[in-house]
Amino acid sequence: MATQRRRPPPLQPELYRFSSLDFATVGLYVGLAVFIALAGQLLLPLLPQLGPSRLAASYGLTFVFYALVAALALFAARHVVARDLRVLATRPWFTLLMVPAAVVAMMILTAIVVVAAGGVETSQNQAGLQALMQRIPAWLTAPVLVVIGPFVEEYLFRHLLIGKLSRRVNIWLCCILSTVLFAALHVVREGITFTVLLPYLAMGATFVLVYVWTGKNLMFSYLVHAAKNLLAVIFIYAIPPEVYEQIQ
Repeated sequence: MATQRRRPPPLQPELYRFSSLDFATVGLYVGLAVFIALAGQLLLPLLPQLGPSRLAASYGLTFVFYALVAALALFAARHVVARDLRVLATRPWFTLLMVPAAVVAMMILTAIVVVAAGGVETSQNQAGLQALMQRIPAWLTAPVLVVIGPFVEEYLFRHLLIGKLSRRVNIWLCCILSTVLFAALHVVREGITFTVLLPYLAMGATFVLVYVWTGKNLMFSYLVHAAKNLLAVIFIYAIPPEVYEQIQ
């Protein structure tokens, strides 16, 4: 008797209605970000008292910030997360093959964009991450960069801005908004310029593409985002700083 192929669970439109938890998560994210931005200078003298070094204390605050937002986001999207994991479980080989394929496609797209633009500037966000990772061990940075951070960003920029907002606004406009805001978030502290923005636009466009292509599967876009960040973490920690600077 032939085994019956498992079918993915049906989509549930009610999961794409905005909830009070969504607004609470966004409010927490924006509120904490604004507080840190405005009170950053006031907190600097206190950082050495919160950890063995100012850098470690700063990273500790970042970890707490993202952990709080991620916990609320996970609770808000728990039904979507469970549904999307069940969908991926019906096609395990697709997931195992397409996640690295999407990361490679992102790297190729980013390289094409960079070459076409004649080179781009290294953002302060990227430079700051590299400096942080060269002074803090991987087992401390990986939870934020690989696990927590990607989920928060996929929840905000894909699940909310595309999955839920597209019920009210044209989906292509939502995709453009998601891509631009995702890129702007990573360079907002230094002023937005086209050359700095380009790599993040390519990354954001890839995340949007895989999210929409997989039927608004939050967990698939999260896995691609996490895999991309994991590759970056391995790359930076595996290569000596002086060699990495020459490569750049």
